[in-house]
This record gives sequence, C-alpha cells and structure tokens, in this order.
Amino acid sequence: MPFSDYRTALVTGASSGIGAAVVERLCREGLQVHALARSADALAALAARTGCTVHAVDVTDLAALTAITEATAFDIVVNNAGVDRPGSLLQADAEGIDLLLDVNLRAVLQLCRLTLPGMMARNCGHIVNISSIAGTYHFGGNTTYHATKAAVHMLSRQLRIDACGKQVRVTEICPGRVATEIFGHVHGDSAATRARFIEGFALPQASDIADAIAFAVAAPQAVNVGMIEIMPTLQVPGGLTTLRADQVDASV
Repeated sequence: MPFSDYRTALVTGASSGIGAAVVERLCREGLQVHALARSADALAALAARTGCTVHAVDVTDLAALTAITEATAFDIVVNNAGVDRPGSLLQADAEGIDLLLDVNLRAVLQLCRLTLPGMMARNCGHIVNISSIAGTYHFGGNTTYHATKAAVHMLSRQLRIDACGKQVRVTEICPGRVATEIFGHVHGDSAATRARFIEGFALPQASDIADAIAFAVAAPQAVNVGMIEIMPTLQVPGGLTTLRADQVDASV
C-alpha cells in the first residue's frame, strides 16, 4: 500500500532515538503523526520540528491510551516504547520484572487490542512492533528483557492470524545494536557507557530503522513484510558455551 492509502499514525516511545526518527520519517510522508512518550519537553521539540501531535503520557496508562485511540482512528501503529534492566534473573527484582512486562509487553498488547478492530472494520491498517534480536537469540544477561521481546515476536506472528482476511498488515522490526540513547538509560549516560556500546562501533542509526519501517509500510498491497532483522554488519548473534566438569562449583 502506498503511503497515500494511510492518513494517521501513532508512535510510542517517540521522544528520542528510534521513535523520534520514525515520527520524522512518517511526517515527511504527509501523515498526521501522533507521538507518545513521557517527556513533554522532548515531545515539544519534536512537534516544533515535524508538526506532529504529541501526547505526554506513560505508555502503561491504559486510560490515556484508550482515550487517544477513541479520539483518532489510527491507520498505522508503531509500538516502539521499551525499557530494559541489565542482569540475569538471578539479579532481577520484582519491580524490574513488572516494569519490563508493563512497558515492553502489556502496553503493546493493549494498544494492539485498542486499534486492530478499527483497522479490521476499515479494511486498512498496519501494525509495526519493535522487538529485538534478544527475542530471537539467546545471549548473556537481561533475562526479563529477552522474555518480553520473545513475547512481542510471537505476538506479531499471531496478529497476522487474527487479521487474516483483511487488508491489515503486521511487521516486526528486530534490531540488534543501534546507536541510540537506550544504553545510557540502562547503564547510565557516561563516557564508559558510550565507549562500551557506541564509540568505535559501526552501528545502524535510528534513521535506518525508520527507513526500514517506511519500506514495509510502502510495500504493495499484496505484500506483507513480516519481519526485518537489522544488525550491524560487524555484529553476529548466537554462541555456544560448554563447561568442563571441573569448572562447575560442586559446593552445596
């Protein structure tokens, strides 16, 4: 479907990084874009640049999401908002688990529930879910994050079954490491964090992810781009660990 078939879009986690880049990209296509995030100041700056409509609310605020989706019939929904807490389940706390479930999964489910029926009724729509390679590959740490992103991966596939028979498409964007602010949010915005995750690496930019989303949205009506995995050329996921018996702590 060309962009001209769509009029409105909603992007969550829109105040910076991938979300802001997606807002800018969709605005350039002439859509009425609604940007949702918690940071009112960042949203105001984004609106000044792009002309988007802003909603300074938490994506976990179901009452606010319900009011927004009842006021506007969205043709495109980009579920981008996400959070992370580093560490395996051995270091996890109850608060962190609930936060990741609320933002990374529950909010996505609720927003799809609120918008998919209208798309089905209009026989037109596109849901884009931002997952992660953490949802399809296993590597050390961030166990709860892996679990929530794996759920988004399966949700995206299941939504295609739910929407079967209508001109409603679902795309999962599965990024690896991208040059965004998320590493500072998770590990602290410091020179050490930037050196560990950003500086010296050849990484995709947020605008590259936005362009991939635009490619999927602009595909011909007969084409559903189901999943796009985007990683740095010099990043390879996966791996295998096998321990020797004498490496295992046998203490009781």
